[in-house]
Amino acid sequence: MNYLTQLFDKFTASFGESLSGVIAAILILIIGWFIAGFIKRMTTKLIKKTGIDDKLKSSSLKLSSFVGKLLYFLVMIFVFMLALGKLGLTEVLDPIKNLLNGFTNYIPNIIGAGLVAYIGYMLATIVSELVELSGDTIKKFTPKLKLPENLDVVKILKKVVFIFVFIPLLISAFHILDMKAISEPATSMLSSFFEAIPRIIVATLIILIFVFVGRFVAQLLKELLQSLNIDGLVSKMNMSEYVGTKSVAKLISNIAYALIVVFGMLTAFEKLEFTQLTEIIDTVLAYAGKILFGIVIIGIGLIISNLFTKALNSKNNPFVVSIVKISIIAIFLAIGLRSMGIADEIVNLAFGITLGTVALTVVLSFGLGGREAAGKQMGKILEKFNKN
Repeated sequence: MNYLTQLFDKFTASFGESLSGVIAAILILIIGWFIAGFIKRMTTKLIKKTGIDDKLKSSSLKLSSFVGKLLYFLVMIFVFMLALGKLGLTEVLDPIKNLLNGFTNYIPNIIGAGLVAYIGYMLATIVSELVELSGDTIKKFTPKLKLPENLDVVKILKKVVFIFVFIPLLISAFHILDMKAISEPATSMLSSFFEAIPRIIVATLIILIFVFVGRFVAQLLKELLQSLNIDGLVSKMNMSEYVGTKSVAKLISNIAYALIVVFGMLTAFEKLEFTQLTEIIDTVLAYAGKILFGIVIIGIGLIISNLFTKALNSKNNPFVVSIVKISIIAIFLAIGLRSMGIADEIVNLAFGITLGTVALTVVLSFGLGGREAAGKQMGKILEKFNKN
């Protein structure tokens, strides 16, 4: 009888402990559920009041709803852990505890990174808006630069300033989150970029200076050539067929402007330490100089040939004038091509063949068509010789 009494007492005691644990777990779940729901609703309302959902303009994701649900599930996980602890299921809770410990330890990093990113966004927005406010002052200087009318300089500057302010703070946020895979390459790239900024500014200033100087020199050269009446001189030399209707003064000034700008770009590339590009431009300029010099020589040859054509009076001596003109052009063409460095051996061969052809033509024409005149001339020479 005593045995049964003791067994009943043990059963009621264990049942009472289990029942109290179950009741406590149920109460924890109910209270926790109400608290989690309250936190979710309050968080969602507070975030909606900030208007951040409208700023994000995303139909698939509402930030207020997402944050509210996230906090709801976090609170419910803690509630379940407390309820399971009351039921004595501690071994089941160990993995969840480790997971939550890691997450809770990371929460300060998330909050800090979020604050840094938000502050960076707000600061970048404020600074870019200040740039837009000074847009009227900036627009006063843009017409002097002769930029395209559809180019909104203020808008471009606003975006550039926003990026310059926001990106460094965003990288700092990744540093706080300890995302080395993103933060370290981004930091290295940003450091390289900021180190290059002084060189970029200097290179930009160099190009702008060369552009302004080039325009000034080109305008000065154009006015000088126009005062010398070079267009009229070209017309008198019968060079209009080579130049066309374009103004020679304007053409020469444009070439001078282009050369000055190219030299400015070359200097800027050297400041930016673009060695390969600098070498390529050096090579191109070297060949361009040779070609330009060769074209000048050929042009001089054309001028001289036209002067000889006028001097010899092409109406009275058309054949002789043609021979002289072709010979002069051939000589200067050969010199010009040699100065260009274009196939020296082929040029020499072509020059020799051309002169040989001209000489042979003269000999044949004189020999076949002028034998009687040549005989009379030779008779006169011999007669004078005999008298002497």
